[in-house]
Amino acid sequence: MIDARLQVALNGGGLNLPEQGRIAIFRPAGDADLNGFDPARCDIIHDFKPLHDAWESRGYTAMCEPEGPYAAAIVCLPRAKAEARALIAQACSLTNGLVVVDGQKTDGVDSVLKAMRGRVTIQGPVAKAHGKMFWISEPAADFFADWAEAPSLTEGGFWTAPGVFSADGVDLASALLADALPEKMSGTVADLGAGWGFLSAHVLTRPDVTSLHLVEAGHMAIECAKRNVTDERAVFHWADATQWQAPDRIDAVVMNPPFHTGRAAEPQIGQAFVATAARLLSGHGHLWMVANRHLPYEAELKKRFAQVQEIGGDARFKLFHATRPTRPRR
Repeated sequence: MIDARLQVALNGGGLNLPEQGRIAIFRPAGDADLNGFDPARCDIIHDFKPLHDAWESRGYTAMCEPEGPYAAAIVCLPRAKAEARALIAQACSLTNGLVVVDGQKTDGVDSVLKAMRGRVTIQGPVAKAHGKMFWISEPAADFFADWAEAPSLTEGGFWTAPGVFSADGVDLASALLADALPEKMSGTVADLGAGWGFLSAHVLTRPDVTSLHLVEAGHMAIECAKRNVTDERAVFHWADATQWQAPDRIDAVVMNPPFHTGRAAEPQIGQAFVATAARLLSGHGHLWMVANRHLPYEAELKKRFAQVQEIGGDARFKLFHATRPTRPRR
């Protein structure tokens, strides 16, 4: 974890943070210990709404995009290679000097270290807890400009970006659900975990849909969705779908919920999405959902809805239609 490596680096490992100026910390885990850092000097850069809000609740300034220049930056590497490189390029472009890179071996820190060593002088590294931390002391924006990334068009004509779910094209599960949606959909619809907007674009081909709420926790994903879904009936929400409050009851929910934040499957995330759908829907509302076949969602669906049907799928995915959401007794 970054906590252990950071303490080793700061206490005899050769890392010296500037005594003045703001420090940007890109994508720290929600449970990271930044002991010794003054929250008043730190900007936490996180575009994932639950973690953005968690850091804000701890007294830090949290933002989805950095606002440099910074005296120093720390980049906590994400798993996606292109996204990791883009964050390093962004940190270098906004920092006058020290840029620290930290990551787990399972997230590709060794390959990033090797690639950066071919361009600049690296200090450290500190190896501990199955990861490494290393840093650059001199301004390095010019050395990593080619690593910068921005939203781009896929061959299918949709805008995506590094780190966004299914950045290379249409997710197969979402495509399966899109094909199964009924032609007659009407009223107010919510797409929970909307990503870059593939399902929403299909929902809005139904003329009787009066409004569509795209709810997505990833800020870059919702920005891509704004490019992909230009229908005036669309309303965009950068929000944790499991906490989102709709202005009125929803007539239909469509969703392909995430099932992990790390490497291991976390079915409780999808189960929370099911509970949210039941909370949002009107008494006559409909849920249309796709999930990986191995994930245990049936019990939660039957707990939250009076009628649940598996309406298709394939060897990898299953499709559900649920109606008549149940309400907890007050």
